[in-house]
Amino acid sequence: MFEKNADILEKMGADITTGEIKQQPELWQETLEIYKKNEEAIHAFLEKIKKTTDRKIRVIFTGAGTSQYVGDTLVPYLTRNGDNHSFSFESIGTTDIVGAPYDYLLPEEPTILVSFARSGNSPESLAAVAAADKIVKQLYHITITCAADGQLALAAENEENILLLLMPSKSNDKGFAMTGSFTCMTLAALLIFDQESLEQKTAYVQAMQELGHEVIQREAEIEAVLARDYHRIVYLGSGSLSGLTREAQLKVLELTAGKIATVFDSSLGFRHGPKSFVDQQTLLFVFINNDPYTRKYDVDILNEVHGDGIAAAIVGIGQGEAASFAGTPFTYSNQEVLLPEAYLVLPDILFAQTVALHSSIKVGNTPDTPSPTGTVNRVVQGVTIHEL
Repeated sequence: MFEKNADILEKMGADITTGEIKQQPELWQETLEIYKKNEEAIHAFLEKIKKTTDRKIRVIFTGAGTSQYVGDTLVPYLTRNGDNHSFSFESIGTTDIVGAPYDYLLPEEPTILVSFARSGNSPESLAAVAAADKIVKQLYHITITCAADGQLALAAENEENILLLLMPSKSNDKGFAMTGSFTCMTLAALLIFDQESLEQKTAYVQAMQELGHEVIQREAEIEAVLARDYHRIVYLGSGSLSGLTREAQLKVLELTAGKIATVFDSSLGFRHGPKSFVDQQTLLFVFINNDPYTRKYDVDILNEVHGDGIAAAIVGIGQGEAASFAGTPFTYSNQEVLLPEAYLVLPDILFAQTVALHSSIKVGNTPDTPSPTGTVNRVVQGVTIHEL
């Protein structure tokens, strides 16, 4: 798909999504530059909040759908590597906050609500902000969005308690599925809250870009796996890569319009029932963590399912030695900079986006407009927000 010309892709209804997947490594560099440009303002904003209280500040990552999964992916890594003296990190969907606000918002807890949004126009995104403003007495906002003209971005103008970070303009995906918007917003929040030095973060982003380009260049290997007869896909991982599995399976669900069934879980959790989903027409993908302890559990499940002989293919995606697990390896060639799990997320999801793109074509769908009935839309419709 990445080597096809624009005319062919347009006839397939795939030119937008294909281009938006392929361009992501360049957008990651642009996101890093946006962070560098705003680093002083970000630091000043957070330090100002810290000085207002002696208590630990809740940082709630929120969004709907893919935007929620940004937080699901970040929290495990930041729980270990963020400023845990000052902050506690949580991921709560706007759909949960809006539906039951008093279950999730604590009036007396100093809170930073970090809103992720591609368009900034989803009704739940706006309603979650409004609910938090009404309930939480000491509230601050960080808005990370891809649309300068979206309602969330416009609401941040001239507001002292709101820090706005606009992502690269090309990350405002025109296709149905969120791709570059997900990876850029994930990277932006990671750069804000990770305690690593700027020099180290820069090195990680450079390595991520290499791995992302490698996924594009090795598309044929992914195609070879997808040449099998399959009707189900499983994604597994641990830590932040477990959080990523939900976004990976959603891409398949969205781009195939549900024609391929999907399941996600943690590598250890999979045995507790969901493993019964696997049959001879199932592709199982495991995102392998670079933490040497956590990695063992990822490898164990790969070897177990391979030994069971119950799946059409078992694929391990990671930076470690391919010989350490059974099944088909997709091992990144860059072994010099072993990425922490939250940075490994970005090339890994590019791999999963590629799987979803090819699967969409395989079932006869058009990736740019995968919902023929219009029951789901690029910006969600049909939501009634009830007065709080």
